[in-house]
Amino acid sequence: MRIRQGLFAGIAALFALAGTAAHAADFPQRQIRILVPFPPGSGTDGSARVLAQEITKATGQTVVVENKAGANGFIATEEVMRAPADGYTLLLTSNTHVANKFLFKRTPYDPIQDFKGITLLKEGPLVLLVRADSPIRNAADLTRAAGAAKTPLAFGSGNSSSRVAAELYKQLEHVDMLYVPYKGNPLAIGDLIGGRIDLIFADSTSATPLIRGGKVRAIATTGRARTPNLQDVPTLIESGLADFNLGSWLVVLAPRDTPDPVVDRLNQLFRAALQTETVKRNFLESDAVPLGTSRQELADFMASENRRWGSIIQKAGIQPE
Repeated sequence: MRIRQGLFAGIAALFALAGTAAHAADFPQRQIRILVPFPPGSGTDGSARVLAQEITKATGQTVVVENKAGANGFIATEEVMRAPADGYTLLLTSNTHVANKFLFKRTPYDPIQDFKGITLLKEGPLVLLVRADSPIRNAADLTRAAGAAKTPLAFGSGNSSSRVAAELYKQLEHVDMLYVPYKGNPLAIGDLIGGRIDLIFADSTSATPLIRGGKVRAIATTGRARTPNLQDVPTLIESGLADFNLGSWLVVLAPRDTPDPVVDRLNQLFRAALQTETVKRNFLESDAVPLGTSRQELADFMASENRRWGSIIQKAGIQPE
């Protein structure tokens, strides 16, 4: 009897797997939602929208982007975690996703265990910005100004990578600066232009048009090499901070229990979208190259970044909130 029951259970599992695979082959059959934990106008938002357009074209099903900014990304992330695990609600997020684990004493999710990775979209540098009329023209000027200021210089941050970059700068240069939180970097950049804060580490997508328009001044970038769109802006490594190599990245994630065949299909759709000329042009504007990893490559990357960001935050002396 036990053997017969085991056989029936095995056959049922095979039929269920076959049904899921067949369903995945026809996926999607209705609208897909991509939740972004940052406001409209952010680099993440722009990337999400151009990818959504290409996947809509490829599948004939509408892909919508919903901005759920606030609470350091928790709102959007927790909604996706609790969504039906059917592939129709996805999270497009940045390294904020893993950094939050080390910036807060409690998070409503585990960045690795509660999600299933689809693909790594891109990596890119951050740009250190000051006002266009600021007397600060390079990293050395910033360090001197921060050290001499009677009241701490204020840095804005709309995401964890922006904040950690500034905190790392403080730690490496032994200066004090005041952290001013925002719901997104575009809001912080607006206050930078308005003179309410002194500096920000921003993504290239948000920063580059404003740099070209003379609204802000770029004094350094955070990658290993100068970025294609800002060849006249030195890296912080060139500026004397040998250990400063910190950028941002974007990934697409699904709820943990989403069936593997569905996630595989989503991986195919996003990787194909990344190879379109429209997406390539969009990513080039933010000094990023489309990546499109396999699911296993993404899993390895996320595990590595989880360790790396934890180490950076702890070495910078940031106390969890």
